[in-house]
Amino acid sequence: MGKPDSQIVFGIRPVIEAIRSGKEIEKILIKRDLRGELYHELLSLVRKEKIPTQYVPIEKINRFTRKNHQGIVALISVIDYTRVDQLLPSLYEAGESPLLLMLDGITDVRNLGAIVRTAESAGVHGVLLPEKRTAMITADAIKTSAGALYHLPVCRINDLKNTLIYLKESGLQLIAASEKADQNYFELDYSSPSLIILGAEDKGLSKEILQTADKLVKIPMSGKTDSLNVSVAAAVLIYEVVRQRTTSG
Repeated sequence: MGKPDSQIVFGIRPVIEAIRSGKEIEKILIKRDLRGELYHELLSLVRKEKIPTQYVPIEKINRFTRKNHQGIVALISVIDYTRVDQLLPSLYEAGESPLLLMLDGITDVRNLGAIVRTAESAGVHGVLLPEKRTAMITADAIKTSAGALYHLPVCRINDLKNTLIYLKESGLQLIAASEKADQNYFELDYSSPSLIILGAEDKGLSKEILQTADKLVKIPMSGKTDSLNVSVAAAVLIYEVVRQRTTSG
């Protein structure tokens, strides 16, 4: 089952009005092969606002509501997103050395929530979530984060490549955790503004991220298990930054 009706908007005109009213839309589900003038008006608005969309069979939309949805369901976000180009300048203005976390391909809401809980507790300044291959922020994610998702800025990234370029040009070193790395995570200096990038245990980071990152680091493994749960890996890396910055400070 999908979210309860209190967290969705359905029908073409109601979804259009929800977008225009400024509601934070997590994702819009659209029935495949939908047609019509009003639908094209919605599509134009969705593209303008860069709202994530997914084209699905009618059966999937019916799981959210059996009412007259006209082949359109918008899932309302349970948090307010922050723009990274507003977050970063505010951190510099406050005299902070930004520490941001990007999660690429983390599709399990429990892992997402656990990572955000650790990040917020450790003083990470924000979490970046690429639009694709990322878990939706649901009530379960909020619960697993112990409410941290309400307190830590979350930025939804529509254009991954340009965002990474923007972060580099803004003075951040891009550090990707990868088992292919030659350098251990504790050998790197995290005192300067940094973005730590983590991927899913099974697929790892996208090729685009690996090519764009300034540094690749790994967590050395001595046992027979060749990887950590991503939420544990996130904690290891985040608290190395905390250790270094606390010691140097």
